[in-house]
Amino acid sequence: MSEFIIAIGLIFFVEGLFLAIFPSRIKSILELIKNTPENKLRILGIVFLIIGFLIIWYIKS
Repeated sequence: MSEFIIAIGLIFFVEGLFLAIFPSRIKSILELIKNTPENKLRILGIVFLIIGFLIIWYIKS
């Protein structure tokens, strides 16, 4: 359970770092995401999910 909390904290850290360093770039990326079709976003989400799973599986094994 502590590894899960550390992972959540790391996500917050990385997102906060990007927001602090590149606020205008984040706004333009969010606008791009807003204009992207839902199907493409869903496919991209699944790809990231699989990559994340494979990274975790590799590290844990």
